[in-house]
Amino acid sequence: MMKAMEIGSSTHMASGDRDIEDQEAGKRLLGPNSPPTTAVGTPPDAKSQAARMAFCFVGLQVSYLTWGVMQERIMTTKMEPTPLVPDGMFPSATFCVFSNRFFAIIVAAVMCLHLYGTVQTPAPLWYYTPCALSNTLSSWGQYAALKFVSFPMQVLFKSAKVIPVMLMGKFLNNQAYPWVDYLEALVITSGVAIFGLSKERSPNASASEQQTELFGLMCLTLYISSDAFTSQWQDRINKAYETSTYQMMFGVNCSAIILTVSALVLQNELPAVLEFLAANPAAVWNNVVTAVTSATGQMFIFYTIKNFGPVVFTIIMTTRQMISMVMSTVMFGHHITLGSWCGAAMVFGSIFYRIYRKKQEKKRSAARAAPVPRASTNS
Repeated sequence: MMKAMEIGSSTHMASGDRDIEDQEAGKRLLGPNSPPTTAVGTPPDAKSQAARMAFCFVGLQVSYLTWGVMQERIMTTKMEPTPLVPDGMFPSATFCVFSNRFFAIIVAAVMCLHLYGTVQTPAPLWYYTPCALSNTLSSWGQYAALKFVSFPMQVLFKSAKVIPVMLMGKFLNNQAYPWVDYLEALVITSGVAIFGLSKERSPNASASEQQTELFGLMCLTLYISSDAFTSQWQDRINKAYETSTYQMMFGVNCSAIILTVSALVLQNELPAVLEFLAANPAAVWNNVVTAVTSATGQMFIFYTIKNFGPVVFTIIMTTRQMISMVMSTVMFGHHITLGSWCGAAMVFGSIFYRIYRKKQEKKRSAARAAPVPRASTNS
């Protein structure tokens, strides 16, 4: 059982939800062969700057809010039953991953041909396989979890990804993190736990229902753990071969296509999927819209980080997470208790504090690096 990521998102950037890695994303967004660009924050005038900022904000919000709604609709909406799918629920999270990957590889190939004149990447294609596998598993876990836990819970659970990211960074790339990073991770995890434990539970809930929710949390754990490995392995590829974003997208998605098609064939899911799509045209459009908005979201990620940096991008995406929780609660009838809202406030408060702290650290580093003018002496 597997599935795909947001252009994921993504190669690593394909996904839309990035935490600790977002601060470094701008450094590796463009490879050494990328065409020259204008410096960040140097628009012709303030009005043009504001217009481009609004364009990025609206583009990211529309792309990923639509993507989130369609993702939940695909996995939770009961449609016309078929002989092979008698419950009327979409039968394959793996196919969702495949559809995203299929569209992503087209976008990546077009951009590589446009920018570099070839789809050949600096790294050999086999070298992308480990992160393609982890990326596919993370996407599968993300889709599959929606059958067992609510979308708001999934949104907050993703924020706890900072912990496996730090662990993978330490063990795979020997990275060191200050104590405040671990404290923020603890607060975020505590907020997620409070959100989940504050959920209203039916006094008549059966043991099987509780086991079902546990399986959903296991799927989310697979998602954040696999996604953490993906980002760290991509860092390793970047250090060894200096690939650009689109080259990384193409390489990872080539391997991911092979993995998802193999999974669909080995698990014999294709007959059920094709029969279900033939009987439910709406499911076809849901998958198409999800793949397209995943791709447009990836393009807006690229454009936003290129022009405004990773901090602005992180703020926009964190705002999107908050809006998506509210939208999902209203559209799909999730009930969130006061305790759950307090847990959510802890998570988002920690994320915004992290953004502020990183920005202040960057200012202090820039100030220390600035040359100190020498006092003139008169002889």
